[in-house]
Amino acid sequence: MRCYPVRLGALLALLAVLTVSWIRSVPGRPGEWTGSVPGAPGPKTPDLQNLYKRLLVAEELGGQVNKDLSSILEQLVNISRTPNVSQPVSNSSLTNVTSTEAVKQLRADLSHHSFTQPNIYLYMPHLRQHPDSLRPNVVVGKGRRGVSIVFGIPTVKREKQSYLINTLNSLLSSLTAAQSHDLLIIVFVAETDSEYVSSVAQTITDSFPKEVQSGLMEVVSPSQYYYPNFTTLKETFGDSKERVKWRTKQNLDFSFLMLYAQDKGTYYVQLEDDVVAKTGYYSDMKAFVTQTASDEWLYLEFSQLGFIGKMFRTRDLPLIAEFFLMFHKDKPIDWLLDHILWVKVCNPEKDNKDCDQQKALLKQRYKPSLFQHVGLHSSLPGKIQQLKDKDFDQQPLFRAHKNPAADLSSSLKHYQHHSLSRLYNGEDFLWALTPLRDDYILFSFPQPIHISGSAGSDFSAGSALSNSLQVPVPQWKRQDQCR
Repeated sequence: MRCYPVRLGALLALLAVLTVSWIRSVPGRPGEWTGSVPGAPGPKTPDLQNLYKRLLVAEELGGQVNKDLSSILEQLVNISRTPNVSQPVSNSSLTNVTSTEAVKQLRADLSHHSFTQPNIYLYMPHLRQHPDSLRPNVVVGKGRRGVSIVFGIPTVKREKQSYLINTLNSLLSSLTAAQSHDLLIIVFVAETDSEYVSSVAQTITDSFPKEVQSGLMEVVSPSQYYYPNFTTLKETFGDSKERVKWRTKQNLDFSFLMLYAQDKGTYYVQLEDDVVAKTGYYSDMKAFVTQTASDEWLYLEFSQLGFIGKMFRTRDLPLIAEFFLMFHKDKPIDWLLDHILWVKVCNPEKDNKDCDQQKALLKQRYKPSLFQHVGLHSSLPGKIQQLKDKDFDQQPLFRAHKNPAADLSSSLKHYQHHSLSRLYNGEDFLWALTPLRDDYILFSFPQPIHISGSAGSDFSAGSALSNSLQVPVPQWKRQDQCR
């Protein structure tokens, strides 16, 4: 990109020279002043009217050239400001790129930029004053691309309780290694308070160091100039001023996330920061996508609540985000999503039944739901949100693990067939009767193993190799059961 300003400067100089040459090359007319020439008649009175006309034409031509160059410069600046998520290119590789290839790459970049970005300045004119306001602030991220599924999770500062870490734990707990490499989770901290954004990023980094280091998880935030003046919003549909502001900001947050995620994977799933995921959700989603691959759907629903669990093809995100931006001040996000369907397939000359049938073809529902809303306190101050997805499947009482060979022993007495051996083999859960103090579970391994951690145990696991592992059993009240 460093060579383009020089080329543009040379282009400007060349155009200036050509403009002057064009003016001087116009042949003189009778009565025009041409200057003194040896042997010619004396100077005549200049024809100011013709000269003025030529200057007007030259000014118009210069103005058009200036507009064209300004447009090119603006596009170049926008490209240079776009976060570079690819790996740095070495100097040796740069020397191998010819000028022709650079021009081709520039044209490709300009084409991609103008095609995928909606004309956001028409719907948010305040952004014209701050061009940097469209540049995402990537606080944490490795620039992962090319995955199958991208999760977008907007989060805001809540007055009562934050559910974000629990939501992320739920998404990560059942992933296999292969699935973790084929997924990207983007946490969008929809706040302009830099200290708060940094604190959320630090909490996520401390809680999920491996996921952050591998690029599985990213944390981004908007510019301080991204949001408009919310005090000028009109109150509609009987909503209070605070609620109108809340729903409008939500529209802008979801649009920002979609535009940021549009080139990072094949499918994009919109979530919220106060949900839990069903065990095995990733496999279920991939299977349903494969099943519906030949259908012309706009989105798939993996939850019936609001905007939770809605999956889109990333190639459709620019259109959807532009629609949201166009009407971001008018209606809530889920209503706007339904209006997109209406615009695409509903015939005004037919009844609502036909419209519903046509819309059903563009949205397909997966049952049972894979995501459940658990947040009690809404991000809207004072609002209690008790919505639950009735189609959300109950979680199993145990999750099978692939465990190494071991000899098992325990002082606990199991109930019926819910034994320790069946638990260890992934066939059942352990149900022990009346645990007492000093009860234990002992795992003896024929070969030393490396212990990296243990969930829910009372001992600390380090990096040492061990041939046996004794887990103390915590105490419960008599009426409780050990599961």
